[in-house]
Amino acid sequence: MISVHQIDGILRSYGFAAPVGLAEKIRVYIELLVTWNRTISLTTVTDPLEIAKFHFGESLFAVSQVEMQKSRLADLGTGAGFPGLPLAMAIPSLQVTLIESNQKKCAFLAEVLRKLEIGNATVYHGRMESFPPDADNFDFITARALGHFAELLKWAKSRLEPSGKLVLWLGAEDAADLSRRPSWQWRPAIKIPEASRRVLLIGESLVDS
Repeated sequence: MISVHQIDGILRSYGFAAPVGLAEKIRVYIELLVTWNRTISLTTVTDPLEIAKFHFGESLFAVSQVEMQKSRLADLGTGAGFPGLPLAMAIPSLQVTLIESNQKKCAFLAEVLRKLEIGNATVYHGRMESFPPDADNFDFITARALGHFAELLKWAKSRLEPSGKLVLWLGAEDAADLSRRPSWQWRPAIKIPEASRRVLLIGESLVDS
């Protein structure tokens, strides 16, 4: 499989120093992901080293770019839990809602939360449009290669706190397209380490005039 030492080294290459115990939890998460992936389509990345890089390293790269302590975060279309669940594991004061419409993926997420005893993340089975309208808004909304940008931006605009941020993992071409859209102010795209074309894009909703 993969060792705790290897995981620590991989995360450092993404600018993240894992606190004591986190790499072991990630190792168990990877084992669960590989096992469940044999019967449920959770990821096309199947090598444990590549999982540590692509799923965990890229997710945790955001920790060095955005201050997320003591915040509420919604991860849209989280799939197997990325990027939201690694962020919850790394930042205990972050309250994470994992939004996923696929029931089998939700079952996997529930098992990860149970097995790793993660208390600051919950799973919402459903689409973002069906998320309870009377629930609290979020300080951060994240999504990774989700697409459907018009719907994503509309929902995020309605569910972010006034100073909230939308944090997206996506290709450079899509980032350039989004950066040209009105009603949002975007930081320059940040290249993700080890990735050829993937970037981190961080934006804030502008107040409608």
